[in-house]
Amino acid sequence: MVIIGLTGSIAMGKSTASNALRRMGLPVHDADRTVHLLQSAGGRALPAIERAFPGTTGPEGLDRAKMRQLAFHDPTVLSTLEAIVHPLVKATESRFLKACARRQVPMAVLDIPLLFETGGEIRCDLVGVVSAPGFIQRARVLRRSTMTRQTLDAILARQMPDVEKRRRADVVIPTGLSRAQALPAIRRLVDLASRHQGGAWPPNAYRTRLRRHHA
Repeated sequence: MVIIGLTGSIAMGKSTASNALRRMGLPVHDADRTVHLLQSAGGRALPAIERAFPGTTGPEGLDRAKMRQLAFHDPTVLSTLEAIVHPLVKATESRFLKACARRQVPMAVLDIPLLFETGGEIRCDLVGVVSAPGFIQRARVLRRSTMTRQTLDAILARQMPDVEKRRRADVVIPTGLSRAQALPAIRRLVDLASRHQGGAWPPNAYRTRLRRHHA
């Protein structure tokens, strides 16, 4: 089974690429969606979040406005939250890959926003990076009702620059103009994967790669 990593900075059009891959029949594990479910009503991350940050959860799940306010005043809040959530996301990802392997799926996609920032590329055989010009990215983000320029700047400061992500990509997927512009690159990514021998899966191969990576 070949593992395709899909990544890109905020508002670069990753959902468009992810949906296109699903329409092509590839199973996709969406890390963002998994985080949302973990933090929503009844989510498995809520008890630990409440212990760490009393008063930030309730019947509707995580109070994101309260969490943003805490993080604004204390930069350690975000790292604590990630330490709670990331292992749960990784466990969900592992179950997804095991299910794909049981079904003998030839290719599976890991949609991870902070793939390079967290070293997640070591779990993938090849990586597609969605990318758009910076002015389009900012315009997309600032259309969101909950987003401010200050918040956007803070998010971008935590993310690897787009130019570096594009340098590391096996395929760059341009999303600045239209879906039609992105589709040829998405097809090229799938074509590359179809001719790849794999190696990131099963997990014992991943552990070997990880040891080499850190040697």
